[in-house]
This record gives sequence, structure tokens and C-alpha cells, in this order.
Amino acid sequence: MHAPTFAIRPLPDVLVDALQSRFGAQFSTALAVREHHGRDESAFSVPPPAAVVFAQSTADVADAVKLAASHAVPIIPFGVGSSLEGHLLAVQGGISLDVARMNAILSINADDLTVTVQPGVTRKQLNEAIKHTGLFFPIDPGADASIGGMCATRASGTNAVRYGTMRENVLALEVVTARGDTIRTGTRAKKSSAGYDLTRLMVGSEGTLGVVTEVTLKIYPLPEAISAAICSFPSIEAAVRTTIQVIQLGVPIARVELIDANTVRMVNAYAKLGLREEPMLLMEFHGSPTGVKEQAELVQEIASDHGGQAFEWASTPEERTRLWTARHNAYFAAVQSRPGCKAISTDTCVPISRLADCLLDSVAEADASGIPYFLVGHVGDGNFHFGYLIDPDSAEEREKAEALNHALVTRALALDGTCSGEHGIGLHKMDFLVTEAGDGAVAMMRAIKQALDPLNILNPGKIFRL
Repeated sequence: MHAPTFAIRPLPDVLVDALQSRFGAQFSTALAVREHHGRDESAFSVPPPAAVVFAQSTADVADAVKLAASHAVPIIPFGVGSSLEGHLLAVQGGISLDVARMNAILSINADDLTVTVQPGVTRKQLNEAIKHTGLFFPIDPGADASIGGMCATRASGTNAVRYGTMRENVLALEVVTARGDTIRTGTRAKKSSAGYDLTRLMVGSEGTLGVVTEVTLKIYPLPEAISAAICSFPSIEAAVRTTIQVIQLGVPIARVELIDANTVRMVNAYAKLGLREEPMLLMEFHGSPTGVKEQAELVQEIASDHGGQAFEWASTPEERTRLWTARHNAYFAAVQSRPGCKAISTDTCVPISRLADCLLDSVAEADASGIPYFLVGHVGDGNFHFGYLIDPDSAEEREKAEALNHALVTRALALDGTCSGEHGIGLHKMDFLVTEAGDGAVAMMRAIKQALDPLNILNPGKIFRL
């Protein structure tokens, strides 16, 4: 990975005056505000943006983009700051465009199983707003991310094995372009063959092609019955082989997450739990009471064949929340286990049949390195994450962690996998994208970027180099 280079310059006075005139108290150059908008959960250290605009409407977004474009100044969308690959860092200076105040639920169309929201709505807020309808939005990346940010990175998470990713669940968008124009892509219809699929072009574009200002999503009926279970295994291989067999047999499991023994220990210390400190699968089953019972019994039988034991079932919401807290707290538990550390996160995804080959070799390398790490995975769809816990002031540790990440991605690509299952490219994976997609495909991406954003003002310096 090449370290990012910075071309930071102050905003022109005339632009500052225009922004102050247009936005008043919604505009800030205060250092504390800028610093808050100049960091995410990545290990990069980058100077903060020159200013922050707090948008409250699509008109605010359009005007901010137009003013930035008139001076060829970068503008970087900001949601809640939970990204892991440096997506929101102002590597070329400019303006951070905070859309967190655009947090309205615009319409709930329960009969059509759709909902339209502003980009600052978070996934927890959305589910709270629609729970009275008996519906829910299933995409769960762990963090309480904003819907706009989840669109930008094409997020997925723990439920993807059953419900898919943001790519499958975004029906339509409202987007402000690099010129400050407002366009709409898609409709509330379940399918369309009308022209280029601009919705899919924007989903996963990481704020480099437009600023999302409205999102129409699919939502789903809450399952009649939900049951969760944890199962401990004598080895990571046994847990992975269980997962592979479950998926290949077509069991409609909703979630199946791997947590290694290191991570279980960290979570126990962080959340004061008493989980067995062995590799663990955390599973969830959705459906009718009979269907859930049959799924769970079949999975328990498969797990037992691979040495799985200490099944613990949870059918009440409170019990399920306790179990899933362990998974969702894994990142924070890991970072707290080494005070002052930074986590360099990986995000590979491989075909399910190659999961054991990729994961086990990567575990052996991580163990041999001496770098503390945690391991979690949405293994039902072949996606897993190492987090290498480094001293941010140690060049040696950073180099070791990046070498581990490079070896892991190289292995995943050789197995027909990808360098990013859900976190996106950002700053961290630009070289890996070239290896994965090839020069020709990246050149096509650059051509799209240059056509839609000729001044290169929308989140510049991300995904690929111009």
C-alpha cells in the first residue's frame, strides 16, 4: 500500500465568504469541528478538512456542491464517521459535507415493502421507525451507520447471507451531481430495464460520483419466529467446515458469524460475558416456528459432526441481544484490549468452497507474526475480517500488519475472491483494486469519474489515482 499524499490548501476567501453567507451557523471552520470530520475508524492520519457544512436539505447539498465547484474545491460527504478505509478523509483538503441532520423518514410504503429516507438516517433509527408496521430493514454492518454511508460503501454485514447487500436492497436514489444538479435514479418498482442502471453505479461509488440525498430501500416482514444459537468448536477449521456444509446444503440460515478464540477472550473482558474461549459460530434462524426448529436441528447435527459443542439457544429478544452484543462489540473490545492501538482491518471475501483454504493459512501467518489480532467473519457468504492491532507510532508493526494484509488479499484473489467484501476501497486498497480488476477495468472507472466529475471535486483521492 502506498501512503496517501496530501495536497492541502486553504479555501479561497471569496468561497469562505460565500459559504458563510449561504449557510450561516451551518458552516464552521472551528478546529474541533474540522478535526471531528477529519477522522474515521481507519489507521490513517490526515489533516482535517478546511471547513464543514452541515446540510439540512437537498437544496443545501446542491448549493454547497455548486459553490465548491465554482472554485474547484474538493467536497467530501460525511455521515457518522464509521468507515474503515479512510473514505471520508480530506486528502486534498476542501469541505466536509455533513448530512447527519438530513435524518427524516420521508415515506413508509408498507404495502409495497419499501421505505424512502434521507441519507443521515441510521439503520437503528430506521428500524425503530418502521417496527410498528411489522417490517424491518435487514442490512446490519454492526456499527449504527448512516443509510447514505451504507450506500456509498455498498455495505452488507451479518444478514447478507440471507438478505443480500445494499446493492440488492436499494431501489432508487436522489443524487446531487458534481455540477450541483439533482437527479433521480430508479423507482419504487421491483425491477426495471430502462436505460443504464445508475442506481447500481452510485451504490458503492464512495461519494466520488455524486452525493446521495434520498434513498428508497426494500424492507421485509419481521419473521414469525427467530432463534439464535452459539456453538463452540475445537478449531477454526471445524467451525468453517460446518459453515461450508450448512451453506452447500441450502439451509436458509439468516446469519452465521465466526468469532475466533482471541476475539471471544476480548469480548468477555469488554462486556463481562462468560463465553467459552474457543472458536465460535453465532447463528440466527428466521421463519415459521416449525421451519426455524428444523433449520436449527439440522445445523446442530452438522456442527456435532465437526466437534461442535456447548450449543446455547436464545429465542427471546433479550437473549438474542445478549448474544449479538458479543459480535457487534468485537471491534471495540479488540481496540480496548490494547490501549492506544489502531486496528488495520482486512475485508476479503472468497467463494464459500475456498473459505477454509484462505482463512486457515491467514490465521497461521497472523499467529506467526506476533501482532495481536482479532478475527470475525460473515462466513456464510465467504467474507471475513482480521483486525491487526498495532502501535500507531511503530513503523515496524505497521509494516508487519500491511505485509499480512497484502498476503491475505493476494491469497483471496488467487482463489477467485475480492479485496473488499463490504468495506470499500477508500485509500487503503487502491493497489489491490488494480490487481483484482485489471488496468482496463480501472481505466473504465477513471473514465466514468472524469466524465461525471471533470473537476475531480467529489471525494478526490479515493478508489483509484487520477
